[in-house]
Amino acid sequence: MRPEFPRRRPAAGDDAGGFHRARDALLVDWVIVFPPALVATDLDGTLIRSDGTVSARTRAALRRVEQCGATVVFVTGRPSRVMADVVAQTSASGLAICANGALVFDLDSGVPVSHRYLEQATALRLARAIRAAVPDAAFAVESGVRFGREPAFETMWPDPGELVAAFPELLLTLPATKLLVRRGGQPFTGVYDVIVDLAGTNAVVTTSSLDLDLVEIAGPGVSKAVALAELAAERGMTARDVIAFGDMPNDLPMFAWAGYSVAVANAHPDVLAAADEVTASNDEDGVAVILERLFPAVG
Repeated sequence: MRPEFPRRRPAAGDDAGGFHRARDALLVDWVIVFPPALVATDLDGTLIRSDGTVSARTRAALRRVEQCGATVVFVTGRPSRVMADVVAQTSASGLAICANGALVFDLDSGVPVSHRYLEQATALRLARAIRAAVPDAAFAVESGVRFGREPAFETMWPDPGELVAAFPELLLTLPATKLLVRRGGQPFTGVYDVIVDLAGTNAVVTTSSLDLDLVEIAGPGVSKAVALAELAAERGMTARDVIAFGDMPNDLPMFAWAGYSVAVANAHPDVLAAADEVTASNDEDGVAVILERLFPAVG
């Protein structure tokens, strides 16, 4: 049986040395005897370099994982409409978890396998409440392969087919996979928790931004962890079979669920604190460093 890792770090007054010795012993068994059956990795800031590329070393490490019989799953905040460049760079196939778990996407056929939407009435009420609390907020809507935004919303991935309109029209026209919120490049420091409170149990609020200049909102119960757990269960796997890589707060649920979690060195402080291990940065091929250790070269 694959060993189960203790899921907390030592508190003040605990035997921290004993904790880490026990954990290191389990890691040795896990690496040598029980290599992970599923590698779940975030993309931007984790697998992908700052210049938007995937290095040759990382591509080779991903191939090595598959040659050893394990599965690689991309688990990303990206919408499915901008996955093509990642597929082209990595030759990835199979399923990817997109939009922070709201959408499972077939990379081979280019169609969604499952899709969880933010209920339209909830999205409208929440957007109005956010604008009342943060008057300079601007909204955008991810809707599978479609995208819409208010004129003031600055998008990361320009889309020639985008709908530009006021937020009521956006939400009435495009079913929301994710509701995105910006405020003219300014961070949401001091008001992020207000948005979380406004959402309550009707939606999930997170961010994939180090400087908190983007807020992402999905339907209730949506997270990378939930979608990854479902995908793993379909393959007869549990959390113990999974290693997860990430860098931002939207990766925290996945870190809490996976059997072992690894943060890249450039990760958000909360992610660094939650990780079981910290590797090199995304620009230094941190994911590849770990995968090369876990999966021996074939041939």
